[in-house]
Amino acid sequence: MPAPTHLLIIDPQNDFCDLPDDWCPLDPASGRRLAPALPVTGAHDDMRRLAAFVQRQGEAIDAITVTLDSHHVWDVAHPAFWRRGTASAAPGTVDTDAAEAVSPFTEITAAQVRAGDYTPRQAQAVPRVLAYLDALEATGRYRLMVWPTHCVIGSWGQAVHAALQAALGEWEARRGRTVEVVWKGRNPLTEHYSAVQAEVPDPDDPETGLNRALLARLDGAGRLLVAGEAGSHCVRATVEHLIAHLPGGRPERLTLLADAISPVAGFEAAQQAFYAAARQAGCRIAALDQALSLAPHCASNC
Repeated sequence: MPAPTHLLIIDPQNDFCDLPDDWCPLDPASGRRLAPALPVTGAHDDMRRLAAFVQRQGEAIDAITVTLDSHHVWDVAHPAFWRRGTASAAPGTVDTDAAEAVSPFTEITAAQVRAGDYTPRQAQAVPRVLAYLDALEATGRYRLMVWPTHCVIGSWGQAVHAALQAALGEWEARRGRTVEVVWKGRNPLTEHYSAVQAEVPDPDDPETGLNRALLARLDGAGRLLVAGEAGSHCVRATVEHLIAHLPGGRPERLTLLADAISPVAGFEAAQQAFYAAARQAGCRIAALDQALSLAPHCASNC
């Protein structure tokens, strides 16, 4: 029996795509045109190519999983959570002094919080946040980055790129199967780049821990194709965790679809380093039109 082919699409959402204006609807509340919050250069074309691939090769794809970055406005990696300097609000309230706002793309360390350079707008959150930052920095993977507010739950920005969404719907109808959807990021006190687990799991929130159901689903693949945004962050973090945690191992099953993955601007070197490490681990990197022609890895019992 041929080894199953599974397509994993990481965060193919409007907020991450550099959409042209005619792909962006008007906001009925404000009358202004909506715009992606954190557009990745090249992502719109990535998703259109991926949509065409799903339409063209759907019969050869046995399963599809889509991950969705899903946040609240009040989130440790969003500007609304932070202020410059020491908070002055009374306990139980939020300091909203706009003059002390923290700009997107600000990196915040535990040392800066201890020094009073930055603090949560909710002053009582300081001990929890310091514990989080200490644990995050100890992993050596990331420091906290304050991103533009993005992928807010229920928003247009959280939705899947329109061309890809249409292709996924066609695949479901044609194959009589459903696309598995995995949400990540709903806990506002930990970052969740990877679909496999949060950067610092919260012991009181199982959703931030190792997603064993997802790992088991992906582990059934003989060939696991990976696409999505961004190669410097969420794709990278997810693949790193797959290499480390797939129950059956065999990272050679993974093929990164290079023309359906792009990095956040300024983080191109991070994506290249990720690609080099993935190759070293045994993963393959290929263009969409080559991926299915590569011989799939097969476990000894298939």
